[in-house]
Amino acid sequence: MVVIAKYIAIGSGGMPMKVYTTDKIRNVVILGHGGAGKTTLTEAMAYLAGLVPRQGKVEDGNTLSDYTKEEIRRKISISTSVIPLEWEDYKINILDTPGFFGFAGEVEEAVSVADGAIIVVSGKAGIEAGTERAWDLCEKYHLPRIFFVTDMDDDKVSYRQVIEDLTTMFGKKIAPFNMPLRENGQLTGYINVIQQKAFRYDKHDAVETDMPDYSEDYLGQYHSNLMEAVAETSEEFLDRYLDGDTFSEQEIRAAVRLTIQDGSIVPVGSGSGLLARGVYTLLDDIVKYMPSADNRKMSGINIRTNEIFEADFDILKPKTAFVFKTIVDPFLGRYSLIKVRSGVIKTDDLMYDSRTDKEFKIGKLYILTGNKAVEVPEIHAGDLGALAKIPDLATSDTLSTRSTPIMYAKIDMPVPYTSLRWKAVHKSDVDKIAQSMAKLMAEDPTFKAVNDAENQQSLIFGMGDLHLETIQSRLEHDYKAPIEVDRPRVAFRETIQKTADVEAKYKKQNGGHGQYGHVKMRFGPSGTNDPYVFTEEVVGGAVPKNFFPAVEKGIAACCKAGPLAGYPVVGVKATLYDGSYHPVDSSEMAFMTAAQMAFKKGFLEASPVLLEPIVDLKVTVPDAYTGDIMGDLNKRRGRVLGMTPQNGKQVIEAEVPEMELYGYCTALRSMTGGRGLYEYHFVRYEKTPADIQSKEVAAHAESAKKKV
Repeated sequence: MVVIAKYIAIGSGGMPMKVYTTDKIRNVVILGHGGAGKTTLTEAMAYLAGLVPRQGKVEDGNTLSDYTKEEIRRKISISTSVIPLEWEDYKINILDTPGFFGFAGEVEEAVSVADGAIIVVSGKAGIEAGTERAWDLCEKYHLPRIFFVTDMDDDKVSYRQVIEDLTTMFGKKIAPFNMPLRENGQLTGYINVIQQKAFRYDKHDAVETDMPDYSEDYLGQYHSNLMEAVAETSEEFLDRYLDGDTFSEQEIRAAVRLTIQDGSIVPVGSGSGLLARGVYTLLDDIVKYMPSADNRKMSGINIRTNEIFEADFDILKPKTAFVFKTIVDPFLGRYSLIKVRSGVIKTDDLMYDSRTDKEFKIGKLYILTGNKAVEVPEIHAGDLGALAKIPDLATSDTLSTRSTPIMYAKIDMPVPYTSLRWKAVHKSDVDKIAQSMAKLMAEDPTFKAVNDAENQQSLIFGMGDLHLETIQSRLEHDYKAPIEVDRPRVAFRETIQKTADVEAKYKKQNGGHGQYGHVKMRFGPSGTNDPYVFTEEVVGGAVPKNFFPAVEKGIAACCKAGPLAGYPVVGVKATLYDGSYHPVDSSEMAFMTAAQMAFKKGFLEASPVLLEPIVDLKVTVPDAYTGDIMGDLNKRRGRVLGMTPQNGKQVIEAEVPEMELYGYCTALRSMTGGRGLYEYHFVRYEKTPADIQSKEVAAHAESAKKKV
């Protein structure tokens, strides 16, 4: 076993990380539920690899991967961090991801460039919604995975129960590779299932010890299951297994490597991130069993020839890279994190961005370790690196050469549906807030800032309440640009149900030329989704033709904010059929004003109603929660249209008023323990119930009084 002090000496000596070839690189994403111990495990790996002289703690705010002010303040991971480790002449790029669903975009970025995954399960909490989500992501990206059950230093935790639960949830492919060894309530070692031997921790080493009697039955069961899986890897092995033959450790490990990489076996390790126990074995397993990038397929499109470009992380092919994450930090500066997908990228290379159709010199190349950048001369295919201060680069951009212009598929980012209305705490900060939000959007594609001019509000969209709360906090603390947030204004519309015939006269005389405009108009439903349809039926020159545009302009102005509750107007037909004019005092302004007076009067006489937006909502949940979901949708005035089974879950489709979805993200999470997903899109407007219309009309009247 390698002496750990050797690695500590390398890390603390300040020597730069050397350049690694593709076959010596492992890109591993750490997944799991929030609070399961991902960052603690990452810190233990960094300590054992000699990257840090002592292990940091989340509670103390001194870990490598949770380095931002917001993460330290909240004691949770908010963004993905890259922690490269050197282990047994290999480089392991650890991608430590957030576990809370509000930061799902960060997880997608990391998984998109990973070649394997460690799913961390808290032995105390067991399988949680984040565990299931992690599994689904691995299935989506076809990632080999290893479970690591932490908290084994707690004697109350049952490792066997966790294994049973994992097997029930994910099937017989679950294969424990080790078991915890406890004495007097302490985690003192582990049992290797492949070797069928027990080992006791002795400082940084592990020495063989006697097998405890209470473990033999479970060890036999786990070993037998593993041998069955090994036997199924080839006909020769199956024949030997059926004949009662045994396999050598070397044969077992070679077979296991294949079955892990094709997903037919998912190993389970155990230990304690806090005590850095079981972590040494995990690092060894990553090197032994996780694939290097050159064992994975990767293809893009040559945008010049429209042919498929098989990159496959081959260093002999034209150089390409993919921007999987952007960091725009007021303290660190701007970094574009890349994964090289073919060739070798070197300092001062000229690269081409297919999205912007621009060439640029990349200048220096960096390897990021948390928030620290180390310069490197080159980065080989399969490795992760960073480019600094290239503002035109964005997440999901493809870098290639102009002679071989390539484009890779963009990251499949989740859509943000939770929104809040915001305004500046200090009016003088509006420009600063806009600039800060632009930086946050560049860094986080699941955050959107939208100017909803139609409804006179500025909105921010995110993945949930925690996500938006974090954005608000970052604006205040990192960018000194505080905002206030409130419930968004629903995009109601106003229309009329009947017809009205009205007359309006605008007459003003105060010396000299006066103002005179007189119109007779009919208002009724137009049957279209346009704000208005304007026609004229004037005969005999009662209103000269040159004033028709002014009348229409008055109608158009009124449709921007209707007389009922101040919302935009739709579906009104306005017909000018008579009126009168003064040869001297009539003007475009006078007729526009008269038309506005007629509109307001006619609209209110034509049975006005509020229309509310209706959305098509799809909720994906496990079967056990369908009753609760449908009951809740009924309370939200939803109409359930049906249910469709999909990948072992149910997709409930319903039409729901958009206003009833405020806070739905939190409610769904509460009802399903975080296992529910939803999406929606606008379908149409419908008449709003009388009680809601009355409240909106009253609120508009109250607001108008205050303005006066």
